[in-house]
Amino acid sequence: MKKSIAIAVSIITLLFGANFIQANTSKIKTTTIEDFNSGELQGVYDAYFTVKDALIKSDSKLTSAKAKDLLTAISAVKIDKLKSNEQTVWKKVMKKLNADAKSISATTDLKKQRDTFKSLSKNTYDLMKVLKSEQIVYKQYCPMADADWLSKEKAVKNPYYGSSMLTCGNVVETIK
Repeated sequence: MKKSIAIAVSIITLLFGANFIQANTSKIKTTTIEDFNSGELQGVYDAYFTVKDALIKSDSKLTSAKAKDLLTAISAVKIDKLKSNEQTVWKKVMKKLNADAKSISATTDLKKQRDTFKSLSKNTYDLMKVLKSEQIVYKQYCPMADADWLSKEKAVKNPYYGSSMLTCGNVVETIK
């Protein structure tokens, strides 16, 4: 009987300990993501990913609208709040990002949007490389389009061909 009680107490203690560790781990992960999301460039990154997602859907009107959101995010960046290494890269790519976003937003020609997205992805990648975060971003490559893009998901969803070749491509780099 004493062994049974001791075993039951041990199991209960173990379960409570595991729940405590899991709860604290969840808090740490949430804090890390919130810290990353509070960055000055987060709006630009989020808007980039919505443009990519619209291209995956092959929805040129949605892509145009999301590119306008990207323009807004670009203009909202306060350069003086960026770290020095972010400022350096931002100064190099800001005009190109702005021009690409304007070009994509100004047309509903999906082919033109996708062609311009190549440059947008390259410049966003350059900017993403200076950011140190816990969020993993994948650089993916499509040999058919000879172009890269960034994704928050490891699974390939090709913005250059949409549903016609949705999984064409592969992960070429993991950015942490």
